[in-house]
Amino acid sequence: MFEARTDGMTREAWEPVSPVERSGPARGKRPVLVILHQEHSNPGHIGQWFVRNGYRLDIRKPRFGDPLPATLGGHAGVVIFGGPQSANDTDAFITQEIGLAELALNERRPYLGVCLGGQMLARCLGAKVSLHPEKIVEIGYHRVAATRHGEAIGSWPEQFYQWHKEGFEVPCGARLLARGGDGAAFPNQAFCYGPAAVGIQFHPEITYWQVHRWTGHNAHRLTQPGAHPRGQQIAAHIDHAPRVHAWLDRFLSQWVAARLTVG
Repeated sequence: MFEARTDGMTREAWEPVSPVERSGPARGKRPVLVILHQEHSNPGHIGQWFVRNGYRLDIRKPRFGDPLPATLGGHAGVVIFGGPQSANDTDAFITQEIGLAELALNERRPYLGVCLGGQMLARCLGAKVSLHPEKIVEIGYHRVAATRHGEAIGSWPEQFYQWHKEGFEVPCGARLLARGGDGAAFPNQAFCYGPAAVGIQFHPEITYWQVHRWTGHNAHRLTQPGAHPRGQQIAAHIDHAPRVHAWLDRFLSQWVAARLTVG
């Protein structure tokens, strides 16, 4: 099941490429490998950006048995999205996806990890991923401030949408791109390793429809310390989403070309 027609996109925009297109000769731009973790997940505004800019989406869900490629030579890059799992879990698909992050690094392919995917990159690079000691979560729009490395990408919005209970340390050799606001439960919000391996805690892909769905289907999560009420999240999305989308356009343009200039 794919997202109903929202934000000007149709179901066909989310269809994975066929096996022939996965293994056959590249025609134009190579597809972007997209890893999802829920049966009804979709890549939101990140997926829409790639489709608008001429990239096919090779959508796979290893949790449900989809295989991963042995090489990323046929892909423009890989994006691993979030999910309810932990990067510390021992499930086979978690191990495989952390291995995919390592493959991207070894083959120098652009890698973007969103929330869980960012934590997988941190684990791959030897950094710790853990819960907040007081079990505080970040759910809703929270303040994020770019570091000098992050500012090299361009201007950042003041807030991003968050939905997580774990955070990552910054791996050795990586550059911190963004921190949480004053008193943030999770101070490390984005890091870059090399020219195009990026891990982020927040969700720039979130659509209006997804905010409604996530908050409507997970009412128990909104009772946790640090979670914002549903109405506040929806109102904040209307306010902050345009600036997030402008940031996402700049960021993905640099990321897919493997030319993030972060100092």
